[in-house]
Amino acid sequence: MNCFVKSFAYFTLTIAALGNAQATGQTAQSTSQKPLTNDDVIAMVHKKLPESVIVSAIQARPGKFNTSTNELIRMNASGVTEAELNAMLAASKKGYSGAASTPSAASTPADPAPSASAMPTSKSLPRVVVNVGSATQELKLEKTQLAETKTKPSSMKSLASDSTVTQAMQAGVSTATYGAASHMNSGIGGSAIQQGGGIFSSVMSHRTPTVTYVWGVPGPVSINILQSSKPSFTLDFSRTLGISPEDYEPAIVKLTPAQSTCRVVGATQGKADIRSSPAADWQMYSHFLEERVASTPQKLGPGKYKIAANAELAPGEYGIVLRPVSKGKKFSGGDVARAQGDGLMFDAIWTFQISDEAE
Repeated sequence: MNCFVKSFAYFTLTIAALGNAQATGQTAQSTSQKPLTNDDVIAMVHKKLPESVIVSAIQARPGKFNTSTNELIRMNASGVTEAELNAMLAASKKGYSGAASTPSAASTPADPAPSASAMPTSKSLPRVVVNVGSATQELKLEKTQLAETKTKPSSMKSLASDSTVTQAMQAGVSTATYGAASHMNSGIGGSAIQQGGGIFSSVMSHRTPTVTYVWGVPGPVSINILQSSKPSFTLDFSRTLGISPEDYEPAIVKLTPAQSTCRVVGATQGKADIRSSPAADWQMYSHFLEERVASTPQKLGPGKYKIAANAELAPGEYGIVLRPVSKGKKFSGGDVARAQGDGLMFDAIWTFQISDEAE
């Protein structure tokens, strides 16, 4: 009888152990298969994981992505690149989002919520308000697109006529993410945050050559049309994440239309692989080509300015940009390509057009 009891007890313990092992294995499997979310991708970007690694993770794991217009804009502003956004869109189209294997919230521990300091919000992004008489209107942030060419930056006109530049800009605006963002409308012009950071690369030799990087705004004209030749602008970038507001001040630049494709903002030279470098060692503004409009920024506080042109603006295309106070400021090519931190500041632009009938 005792032997029977002992055998039965041993059998019971064995079954229980096997059951616990199976449950543990199922929990581990369900945890490993937890679908990626928008915030997971943003977290990887903020940890500065290589773009190729993030894209591979999106392609390899199930994803529960929100690809609405507002979310695409938020992720773009958070530094998620075009390739990463396209990978998320492709994963959603393949049916990974909301897959049946997705564990329920009750059975899977929730990820810790990102801290407020790590997540860019509309309140932390740079803001610009245009003032025309007594009327005011906030302009929407646009992000310049980056193109690469072998043409030396001798003049804005030569860059605007460079087919390599215009093809790169055209390729950038054809992405699904840009198409979603461009449907946003608001106020004076309603220009949405545009997709930035697309690079058009040519065949390179084994040595890293010096190339010209060109910043441009997609589209031949701004949809922010002003009927005054004497607008003023108020800027607030005091709460922008990852930068020192004292390092920047606003400027007004004239834009050069390029073959009905884009408007060239400016250009500089750099190594062909500089965009993949996380090190802040690129003095890209020390020899930057742009068409500055004479103006005197009025500092209202750290990261807060008011600016207006010293003379009436002639009809044409213009932009408000943020430029380093010191020409010797160094940038990370990776941040510029991702439009994050100091890269976001330099890539940001608020375009407007002075109409032919402006007074």
